[in-house]
Amino acid sequence: MKKSHPARLRIIGAASGIGAQDRACEDGPVAFHHSQAWHELEHHPMLDWGKTLFAPDSDGASLTGRVAELCRNLADEVALAIGANEFPVVIGGDHSVAIGTWSGVARAQAGPVGLLWIDAHLDSHTPESSYSGAIHGMPLACLLGRGDKRLLNIGIEGSQLSAAHTVVLGPRSYEPEELAFLQRMQVRIIDSDEINRRGFAPCLDDAIAIVSSAPAGFGVTLDLDAIDPQLAPGVGSPEPDGLVAYDVVEAMRRLGGLPGLKALEIVEYNPDRDRHGTTAGLISDLIGELNPIRYGSR
Repeated sequence: MKKSHPARLRIIGAASGIGAQDRACEDGPVAFHHSQAWHELEHHPMLDWGKTLFAPDSDGASLTGRVAELCRNLADEVALAIGANEFPVVIGGDHSVAIGTWSGVARAQAGPVGLLWIDAHLDSHTPESSYSGAIHGMPLACLLGRGDKRLLNIGIEGSQLSAAHTVVLGPRSYEPEELAFLQRMQVRIIDSDEINRRGFAPCLDDAIAIVSSAPAGFGVTLDLDAIDPQLAPGVGSPEPDGLVAYDVVEAMRRLGGLPGLKALEIVEYNPDRDRHGTTAGLISDLIGELNPIRYGSR
Protein backbone atom coordinates (compact mmCIF):
# COMPACT_ATOMS: atom_id res chain seq x y z
CA MET A 1 0.00 0.00 0.00
CA LYS A 2 1.35 3.45 -0.90
CA LYS A 3 2.46 5.57 2.03
CA SER A 4 0.91 8.97 2.57
CA HIS A 5 3.21 11.97 2.75
CA PRO A 6 1.72 14.69 4.93
CA ALA A 7 2.93 18.19 5.69
CA ARG A 8 6.33 18.94 7.16
CA LEU A 9 6.69 19.21 10.94
CA ARG A 10 7.00 22.60 12.63
CA ILE A 11 8.47 22.50 16.14
CA ILE A 12 7.19 25.27 18.40
CA GLY A 13 8.82 25.75 21.79
CA ALA A 14 6.66 26.94 24.69
CA ALA A 15 9.30 27.78 27.28
CA SER A 16 7.21 28.57 30.33
CA GLY A 17 7.19 27.22 33.85
CA ILE A 18 5.01 29.89 35.41
CA GLY A 19 2.00 27.60 35.51
CA ALA A 20 3.82 25.15 37.80
CA GLN A 21 5.09 25.20 41.35
CA ASP A 22 8.53 24.01 40.20
CA ARG A 23 9.37 26.31 37.28
CA ALA A 24 12.36 24.38 35.95
CA CYS A 25 10.30 23.08 33.00
CA GLU A 26 10.63 26.55 31.45
CA ASP A 27 14.15 25.46 30.47
CA GLY A 28 12.91 22.31 28.75
CA PRO A 29 12.36 23.53 25.17
CA VAL A 30 15.69 25.38 24.93
CA ALA A 31 17.57 22.50 26.56
CA PHE A 32 16.03 20.05 24.12
CA HIS A 33 16.81 22.35 21.19
CA HIS A 34 20.48 22.25 22.20
CA SER A 35 20.57 18.53 22.99
CA GLN A 36 22.31 15.77 21.09
CA ALA A 37 18.89 14.13 20.72
CA TRP A 38 17.60 17.12 18.73
CA HIS A 39 20.85 17.37 16.76
CA GLU A 40 20.22 13.85 15.45
CA LEU A 41 16.80 14.95 14.12
CA GLU A 42 17.31 18.52 12.99
CA HIS A 43 18.71 17.83 9.51
CA HIS A 44 15.67 15.82 8.47
CA PRO A 45 14.14 17.50 5.38
CA MET A 46 10.60 17.27 6.77
CA LEU A 47 11.38 18.98 10.07
CA ASP A 48 11.98 22.61 11.12
CA TRP A 49 12.25 24.34 14.47
CA GLY A 50 10.07 27.43 14.23
CA LYS A 51 9.65 29.87 17.10
CA THR A 52 10.32 29.35 20.77
CA LEU A 53 7.85 31.37 22.82
CA PHE A 54 8.56 32.58 26.34
CA ALA A 55 6.26 33.66 29.14
CA PRO A 56 5.88 37.44 29.10
CA ASP A 57 7.59 39.49 31.79
CA SER A 58 5.43 40.27 34.78
CA ASP A 59 5.34 44.09 34.40
CA GLY A 60 2.63 44.13 37.03
CA ALA A 61 0.51 41.50 35.25
CA SER A 62 -0.95 38.64 37.25
CA LEU A 63 0.39 35.14 36.80
CA THR A 64 -2.88 34.06 35.18
CA GLY A 65 -2.72 37.03 32.82
CA ARG A 66 0.82 36.07 31.80
CA VAL A 67 -0.24 32.47 31.14
CA ALA A 68 -3.18 33.73 29.10
CA GLU A 69 -0.95 35.98 26.97
CA LEU A 70 1.50 33.15 26.28
CA CYS A 71 -1.36 30.81 25.38
CA ARG A 72 -2.86 33.35 22.99
CA ASN A 73 0.52 33.71 21.27
CA LEU A 74 0.95 29.94 21.14
CA ALA A 75 -2.55 29.47 19.71
CA ASP A 76 -1.67 31.97 16.97
CA GLU A 77 1.52 30.05 16.08
CA VAL A 78 -0.22 26.68 16.04
CA ALA A 79 -3.08 27.95 13.88
CA LEU A 80 -0.61 29.61 11.49
CA ALA A 81 1.35 26.37 11.14
CA ILE A 82 -1.76 24.35 10.33
CA GLY A 83 -2.90 27.06 7.92
CA ALA A 84 0.45 26.73 6.14
CA ASN A 85 -0.08 22.96 5.81
CA GLU A 86 2.48 22.22 8.52
CA PHE A 87 2.11 19.78 11.40
CA PRO A 88 2.70 21.51 14.75
CA VAL A 89 4.80 19.77 17.42
CA VAL A 90 4.76 21.82 20.61
CA ILE A 91 7.54 21.23 23.14
CA GLY A 92 6.83 22.55 26.65
CA GLY A 93 7.13 23.92 29.23
CA ASP A 94 4.60 23.15 31.92
CA HIS A 95 1.26 21.70 30.91
CA SER A 96 -0.61 25.00 31.16
CA VAL A 97 0.67 25.66 27.61
CA ALA A 98 -1.86 23.06 26.42
CA ILE A 99 -4.51 25.78 26.68
CA GLY A 100 -2.75 27.57 23.83
CA THR A 101 -1.87 24.52 21.74
CA TRP A 102 -5.33 23.03 21.52
CA SER A 103 -7.08 26.38 21.26
CA GLY A 104 -4.95 26.99 18.18
CA VAL A 105 -5.88 23.61 16.72
CA ALA A 106 -9.59 24.22 17.41
CA ARG A 107 -9.36 27.60 15.66
CA ALA A 108 -7.64 26.09 12.64
CA GLN A 109 -10.24 23.30 12.46
CA ALA A 110 -13.13 25.71 13.10
CA GLY A 111 -14.55 23.50 15.82
CA PRO A 112 -13.84 21.41 18.90
CA VAL A 113 -11.34 18.60 18.38
CA GLY A 114 -10.67 15.24 20.00
CA LEU A 115 -7.69 14.85 22.30
CA LEU A 116 -5.71 11.98 23.76
CA TRP A 117 -4.34 13.34 27.04
CA ILE A 118 -1.54 11.04 28.29
CA ASP A 119 -0.61 12.03 31.83
CA ALA A 120 -0.03 10.88 35.40
CA HIS A 121 -2.55 13.54 36.45
CA LEU A 122 -5.98 14.70 35.35
CA ASP A 123 -5.10 18.44 35.12
CA SER A 124 -8.79 19.27 35.48
CA HIS A 125 -9.02 21.53 38.48
CA THR A 126 -10.67 24.93 38.47
CA PRO A 127 -9.41 27.82 40.61
CA GLU A 128 -12.11 26.93 43.14
CA SER A 129 -11.15 23.25 43.44
CA SER A 130 -7.36 23.47 43.13
CA TYR A 131 -5.33 22.52 46.18
CA SER A 132 -2.17 24.31 44.95
CA GLY A 133 -3.43 27.08 42.68
CA ALA A 134 -0.97 25.91 40.01
CA ILE A 135 -2.39 26.49 36.54
CA HIS A 136 -0.69 23.40 35.09
CA GLY A 137 -3.26 21.46 37.10
CA MET A 138 -6.12 23.18 35.24
CA PRO A 139 -5.60 23.11 31.44
CA LEU A 140 -7.94 20.25 30.55
CA ALA A 141 -10.77 21.91 32.47
CA CYS A 142 -10.06 25.19 30.66
CA LEU A 143 -10.12 23.48 27.28
CA LEU A 144 -13.47 21.97 28.21
CA GLY A 145 -14.82 25.43 29.02
CA ARG A 146 -14.36 25.64 32.80
CA GLY A 147 -11.95 27.90 34.66
CA ASP A 148 -10.66 31.46 34.82
CA LYS A 149 -12.32 33.49 32.06
CA ARG A 150 -8.94 34.77 30.87
CA LEU A 151 -7.99 31.22 29.90
CA LEU A 152 -11.19 30.41 28.01
CA ASN A 153 -12.38 31.02 24.43
CA ILE A 154 -8.84 31.56 23.12
CA GLY A 155 -9.32 29.58 19.92
CA ILE A 156 -13.08 29.44 19.43
CA GLU A 157 -16.06 30.35 21.59
CA GLY A 158 -16.88 27.70 24.16
CA SER A 159 -15.15 24.36 24.59
CA GLN A 160 -12.03 23.82 22.50
CA LEU A 161 -12.40 20.06 22.82
CA SER A 162 -15.15 17.59 22.12
CA ALA A 163 -15.61 15.92 25.50
CA ALA A 164 -17.09 12.86 23.81
CA HIS A 165 -13.85 12.46 21.86
CA THR A 166 -11.41 13.17 24.71
CA VAL A 167 -9.56 10.45 26.64
CA VAL A 168 -7.19 10.73 29.59
CA LEU A 169 -4.80 7.78 29.47
CA GLY A 170 -2.56 6.68 32.33
CA PRO A 171 -3.50 8.90 35.31
CA ARG A 172 -2.43 7.61 38.71
CA SER A 173 -2.46 10.70 40.97
CA TYR A 174 -5.47 13.02 41.15
CA GLU A 175 -8.04 14.61 43.43
CA PRO A 176 -11.73 13.68 43.66
CA GLU A 177 -12.92 17.11 42.49
CA GLU A 178 -11.24 16.86 39.09
CA LEU A 179 -12.32 13.24 38.67
CA ALA A 180 -15.92 14.26 39.36
CA PHE A 181 -15.67 17.12 36.84
CA LEU A 182 -14.41 14.88 34.03
CA GLN A 183 -17.04 12.27 34.83
CA ARG A 184 -19.75 14.95 34.56
CA MET A 185 -18.30 15.96 31.20
CA GLN A 186 -18.33 12.26 30.16
CA VAL A 187 -14.63 12.27 29.33
CA ARG A 188 -13.27 8.72 29.17
CA ILE A 189 -10.61 8.08 31.82
CA ILE A 190 -8.38 5.03 31.44
CA ASP A 191 -6.35 5.06 34.63
CA SER A 192 -3.30 3.07 35.65
CA ASP A 193 -5.41 0.46 37.46
CA GLU A 194 -7.36 -0.27 34.28
CA ILE A 195 -4.17 -0.43 32.23
CA ASN A 196 -2.61 -2.87 34.72
CA ARG A 197 -5.75 -4.99 34.66
CA ARG A 198 -6.42 -5.05 30.91
CA GLY A 199 -3.00 -4.34 29.41
CA PHE A 200 -1.76 -1.24 27.61
CA ALA A 201 -2.54 -2.34 24.05
CA PRO A 202 -6.32 -2.88 24.45
CA CYS A 203 -6.60 0.34 26.45
CA LEU A 204 -4.81 2.20 23.67
CA ASP A 205 -7.17 0.62 21.14
CA ASP A 206 -10.14 2.02 23.07
CA ALA A 207 -8.55 5.45 23.32
CA ILE A 208 -7.74 5.64 19.62
CA ALA A 209 -11.27 4.58 18.66
CA ILE A 210 -12.72 7.43 20.73
CA VAL A 211 -10.39 10.30 19.80
CA SER A 212 -9.94 9.42 16.13
CA SER A 213 -13.69 9.54 15.49
CA ALA A 214 -13.82 13.29 16.23
CA PRO A 215 -15.24 15.00 13.12
CA ALA A 216 -12.74 17.91 13.24
CA GLY A 217 -9.72 15.68 13.86
CA PHE A 218 -7.75 15.05 17.02
CA GLY A 219 -4.45 15.61 18.78
CA VAL A 220 -2.14 14.03 21.33
CA THR A 221 -0.71 15.74 24.39
CA LEU A 222 1.89 13.84 26.37
CA ASP A 223 2.98 14.90 29.83
CA LEU A 224 6.25 13.05 30.24
CA ASP A 225 5.37 12.26 33.86
CA ALA A 226 2.93 9.66 32.49
CA ILE A 227 6.00 7.47 32.01
CA ASP A 228 7.72 5.66 34.85
CA PRO A 229 10.32 8.09 36.28
CA GLN A 230 12.91 5.32 36.23
CA LEU A 231 12.61 5.44 32.42
CA ALA A 232 11.94 9.18 31.99
CA PRO A 233 13.52 11.00 34.94
CA GLY A 234 13.53 14.49 33.43
CA VAL A 235 9.98 15.53 34.27
CA GLY A 236 8.34 18.31 36.25
CA SER A 237 6.16 16.27 38.62
CA PRO A 238 7.43 12.68 38.83
CA GLU A 239 5.06 10.04 40.16
CA PRO A 240 6.07 6.47 41.12
CA ASP A 241 5.46 3.70 38.60
CA GLY A 242 3.83 4.77 35.35
CA LEU A 243 3.79 3.73 31.72
CA VAL A 244 6.61 1.90 30.00
CA ALA A 245 8.52 4.17 27.62
CA TYR A 246 8.50 1.50 24.90
CA ASP A 247 4.70 1.34 25.03
CA VAL A 248 4.42 5.11 24.64
CA VAL A 249 6.77 5.12 21.64
CA GLU A 250 4.80 2.30 20.05
CA ALA A 251 1.60 4.23 20.72
CA MET A 252 3.06 7.20 18.87
CA ARG A 253 3.99 4.90 16.00
CA ARG A 254 0.32 4.00 15.64
CA LEU A 255 -1.00 7.49 16.22
CA GLY A 256 1.56 9.18 14.00
CA GLY A 257 0.21 7.52 10.88
CA LEU A 258 -3.47 8.31 11.42
CA PRO A 259 -4.90 10.82 8.92
CA GLY A 260 -6.97 12.70 11.51
CA LEU A 261 -3.99 13.63 13.69
CA LYS A 262 -3.57 17.43 13.66
CA ALA A 263 -0.83 18.15 16.24
CA LEU A 264 1.40 16.67 18.93
CA GLU A 265 2.39 18.25 22.22
CA ILE A 266 5.11 17.00 24.60
CA VAL A 267 5.35 18.85 27.90
CA GLU A 268 6.90 19.03 31.36
CA TYR A 269 10.47 18.24 30.27
CA ASN A 270 12.72 19.22 33.18
CA PRO A 271 16.36 19.04 32.05
CA ASP A 272 17.60 19.49 35.64
CA ARG A 273 16.27 16.04 36.47
CA ASP A 274 17.26 14.28 33.27
CA ARG A 275 20.01 11.66 33.42
CA HIS A 276 22.44 11.19 30.53
CA GLY A 277 19.93 12.73 28.12
CA THR A 278 17.52 9.83 28.58
CA THR A 279 14.36 11.91 28.57
CA ALA A 280 15.57 14.15 25.73
CA GLY A 281 16.25 11.00 23.73
CA LEU A 282 12.72 9.81 24.40
CA ILE A 283 11.31 13.09 23.08
CA SER A 284 13.38 12.62 19.93
CA ASP A 285 12.12 9.04 19.56
CA LEU A 286 8.51 10.19 19.88
CA ILE A 287 8.92 12.90 17.24
CA GLY A 288 10.64 10.36 15.03
CA GLU A 289 7.50 8.21 14.97
CA LEU A 290 5.44 10.90 13.25
CA ASN A 291 4.51 10.08 9.66
CA PRO A 292 6.64 12.68 7.82
CA ILE A 293 9.76 11.69 9.73
CA ARG A 294 9.31 7.98 9.13
CA TYR A 295 8.41 8.14 5.47
CA GLY A 296 10.08 11.27 4.11
CA SER A 297 8.58 13.19 1.20
CA ARG A 298 7.96 12.68 -2.49
